[in-house]
Amino acid sequence: MNDYNKRTGWQRTRAIFSLNDPRWGRGEGNGQRTDDARRPSGNNGNNDGGKGDGPPDLDEMWRDFNRRLSAFFGKKGKGGGGLGPRPDNGRSARIGVGIVLGVLIAIYVGSGVFVVQDGQAGVVLQFGQYRQTVGQGVHWRLPFPFQTQEIVNIGQIRSVEIGRNNLVRPSNVKDASVLTHDGDILDVRFTVQYQVKQPTDYLFHSVDPDLAVSQAAQAAVRTVVGARSTHDLLYADREPIRAQLADSIQHALDLYKTGLGVVGVTIQGVTAPDRVQAAFDDEAKAHQESARAKRDAEAYADQTLPSAQAEAARLIEDAKAYSDRVVAQAQGDAQRFNSVYDQYAKAPAVIRERMYLDTMQHIYSNTTKVFVDSKSGNNVIYLPLDKLVDATRQRAAAAAGASGAAAAAAPASAASDANAAAAPAVNGEMQQNTQPQSQQQNAQPQQSAAPAPSASDAAQAASDAFRSRDALRSRGREDDVQ
Repeated sequence: MNDYNKRTGWQRTRAIFSLNDPRWGRGEGNGQRTDDARRPSGNNGNNDGGKGDGPPDLDEMWRDFNRRLSAFFGKKGKGGGGLGPRPDNGRSARIGVGIVLGVLIAIYVGSGVFVVQDGQAGVVLQFGQYRQTVGQGVHWRLPFPFQTQEIVNIGQIRSVEIGRNNLVRPSNVKDASVLTHDGDILDVRFTVQYQVKQPTDYLFHSVDPDLAVSQAAQAAVRTVVGARSTHDLLYADREPIRAQLADSIQHALDLYKTGLGVVGVTIQGVTAPDRVQAAFDDEAKAHQESARAKRDAEAYADQTLPSAQAEAARLIEDAKAYSDRVVAQAQGDAQRFNSVYDQYAKAPAVIRERMYLDTMQHIYSNTTKVFVDSKSGNNVIYLPLDKLVDATRQRAAAAAGASGAAAAAAPASAASDANAAAAPAVNGEMQQNTQPQSQQQNAQPQQSAAPAPSASDAAQAASDAFRSRDALRSRGREDDVQ
């Protein structure tokens, strides 16, 4: 029996797509088979040994599809089980189709969800045109083909090495060779670190980021190195060069809207060509020696300058103290002279005699004296020369030590004290009675030695005293004549 319901699934599918059968689709549409279809298979019929399987009925196939769909969702037909004929259930079919369509729509709408990781940026495009830029997190866009997204890694730092040892055939020089301002050729090698700064410019204006950075760096190094001398490039501080290179590269990348940002520039080396490397090494050693000598000189200056400044300050203070002391002493002497002159104007003869006696007392008090009685009848005079010489030496040594200590610690107020005591001393001297010279002549001969600073000081004081005495005597004569 060749009933449709008893065919296998493979036979049904094969019968559906068997278009060579002239009887394909000739059913009556009521589930009844034609006479040709009811003929038994085999060679006993009048079909000349052909196959008895005809094309399936489309209505029967649709009913079979509904039955299977209902069975899939758990609903049984009212008829018998198995693959037997079941009544059509249109409502169940519509529910099943709706559920399938809902699932498909949910999957389609959910395809617009995308996740942006840390260090990334998402660029949303609507029909290929820029829509917006989103950051880290979960986002949603309209499903394809309305909107799409592009994920850009903005946290990754990339690097490009500039300056290699490859030879350029037309010029037969290295790729790293650069011409300096003074006409020399140097090999400059450095590395540029960069990352994506503007995702939109990076997507729409940048094709090969490494190539763009490399070309911008080569142009920048020729500009920067070409404006500097060989000495500055080899021996000076390279931090300004590095900063200028980074600024020049960034300016070029911004000019072409590549969306890239320079993170840093690392200068790996600036060397001379191999043929002149030895000469440059000697020059480098000379510069190092010069720098070392300069550092040593600066260290010596830092060590010596404070002590020199302290010594200069001490000398200045000593000079000021000496100046104040001398000025004060001169002012005291002038004030004392004026005081004496006032008293001299009142009694010239008495003042002259008093000054003469004071001068002689000052002279004889600082010298070694030997008094001889001229009235004695002894013609042989004994002079203790050995004792006199020893005493003179001791006084000279003591005077030298005392003069040094006095010069270092002499108070500046000595002059003012002398000025204050000058006038009372003169007045007291005027009130004292003058000792007669006869008493001095009748005095017994004495032999004594008074301490003196030195023989030269005594001689100088004696000469000054005699000149003062002569001046006073001449002035006294003039006063008497008048």
